[in-house]
Amino acid sequence: MYDVLSIGEMIIDFMPQETGVTLDKVPGFQKAAGGAPANVAVGVAKLGGRAAFLGKFSADPFGDYLLETLRAHGVDTSGCVRTQEAKTGLAFVAIDEAGDRSFHFYRNPSADMLLEEADISEELIKQARVIHIGSVTQLLQDAFRATVKAQQLARTHGVIVSFDVNFRLGLWRGREEEGKAKVRETASLSDLLKVSEEELEFLTGTTDLEKGAAELLALGPKIVFVTLAEKGVFYKTQNLQARVMPFRTKLLDATGAGDGFVAGFLRQLVDRVQGRSLDYSLSISEEIEEMARYANAVGALTVSRLGAIPALPTKQEVYDFMYENRRRIGGGKVGETR
Repeated sequence: MYDVLSIGEMIIDFMPQETGVTLDKVPGFQKAAGGAPANVAVGVAKLGGRAAFLGKFSADPFGDYLLETLRAHGVDTSGCVRTQEAKTGLAFVAIDEAGDRSFHFYRNPSADMLLEEADISEELIKQARVIHIGSVTQLLQDAFRATVKAQQLARTHGVIVSFDVNFRLGLWRGREEEGKAKVRETASLSDLLKVSEEELEFLTGTTDLEKGAAELLALGPKIVFVTLAEKGVFYKTQNLQARVMPFRTKLLDATGAGDGFVAGFLRQLVDRVQGRSLDYSLSISEEIEEMARYANAVGALTVSRLGAIPALPTKQEVYDFMYENRRRIGGGKVGETR
């Protein structure tokens, strides 16, 4: 049984050897495994959970590297398919003085975008407590249909569906309205939905957290999270809403911050829903806020280091970080995980 099965893209992030300069001024790059769903899978595994990945990988050497990275972190790769039809996707990253990133992608298309319905393993989905997806792989229609099939199978088998929009405007340029429609359809088949402030405005046309989250909630999810960077995270369910404040940490690189949050929240959630319904777990504000606080700690540790997968913390690091912060501010529970 897997705690989380991530479905979607895994690519190569070329991280800059120097920060605070634009992409054209970066003197060199360091290869690192990336891709939001893959980051979540590794994040769950590093937090002590059982994780698996389902996606399409190129038969090139970069594809070998990505699969080796997943296995090295204990992520099951039995759902990973190889193809010779496309190369591994590449993203060259620049990081400004504030720690914010800009990307330049080489994916036209890349192997991960060639995911199709035949690649979706019903048996693997049946073995998961949660499937987690993003929007990047849905650029091509076959991959979009594959994602919807995975969601429908998850619903059939009582598996929770988590969706982090992670919308990359640069990839959807000229097709923004199509992308928006696909995101909204995907959200309608999801239980947990995470968006950034920018994505909230893009999808709903408003910066009002309560109003925008309510519109997204009406699509079908049971809970909507809006990540707010240094301002924490806002969540909304049918009956509850609140902002959970962040931990203070030095921002070095924002890469993987949202993925760390998702991994932390899902890692907590799978423990708490055993023997009871998701609706029950999301009906208690104190419980949601404990899970979100733990997830905020994972995100905070992630942005204090360079990269995504190398920066994702272990369970012990999260415990230590939360304990030290509890001592500083007094009170506050440290989330429990296996």
